[in-house]
Amino acid sequence: MLHTAKKIFAPTSNSSDPGHATQYTKGALSHSDLLPSPTDQFHAWFAEAQANSVYQPETVTLSTASLPSGKVSARMVYMKELDARGFVIYSNWATSRKAEDTRSNPYAALTFWWHEMERQVRVEGPTERLTSEESQVYYDTRIRGSRLGAWASEQSKVLQGREELEKRVEDVEKRFDGKEEIPVPEFWGGLRVVPEVVEFWQGRPSRLHDRLRYTKGEGEEWKVERLSP
Repeated sequence: MLHTAKKIFAPTSNSSDPGHATQYTKGALSHSDLLPSPTDQFHAWFAEAQANSVYQPETVTLSTASLPSGKVSARMVYMKELDARGFVIYSNWATSRKAEDTRSNPYAALTFWWHEMERQVRVEGPTERLTSEESQVYYDTRIRGSRLGAWASEQSKVLQGREELEKRVEDVEKRFDGKEEIPVPEFWGGLRVVPEVVEFWQGRPSRLHDRLRYTKGEGEEWKVERLSP
C-alpha cells in the first residue's frame, strides 16, 4: 500500500505542552447554570463573550445543504439579530450558494466558536425569510457603501474581472446619486434560523467537554440533556 506524506499532522504549535493538544481549563457547565430558553441562554453567553473581549462574537459559520444531492456548503457570516424566534443573518437570496441551498432545503445550522472562553454553540433548525419591511430596519443601519454594494453584487456569480464589479457599483452609485434613503433590494434581506436544537459546549481538560443540548418539545417546552463528549 502506498502512503502519501502528510502535509499536516496533529499540529500543537499553540500548546504549552509540545506534542500534545491544548487543554481547555477556563470553565465548566452544568444543568443548573442554564436558563429555561436557549435563546435567553445564548443571550447570556453572548453578553459574557462581549464582556470578556471575545473578538467579534457575532461571527458564525452558517452551514446549508442542497437537495437532492445532499452536498453541504459552509461560510462565515455575522449574526445581526437575536429574538425569541431565533437567529438572523443577512445576505443575497437570489444568486448566492446559500440561497440555492435553502430553496431546496430550508434547514440550516449555525456554529459559534469563542476561543477566548473555550466555548462553542451549535444551532439547528428550519429557516424563514424576513419581510422587506423587517429587513429595511437593519439595512438602514449599514454604511452607504454597503447598502449600494448589496444592489451591485450578484453574489457568487462568476466575474470576468474586478472591473466588472466596479462598473456595477458605479452604475448603482449613479442610480442613487443624491439619495440618502435607499430601499432594500427585493433579493436581499434577513434569514432567520428557527432553533429546534441548540447545544452549549464548554471546553474541559482531556477532551472531556461539557455538552448540554436543548431540544424543542411540544409547544414552547425545551428538553435539556447532557451529551457525552
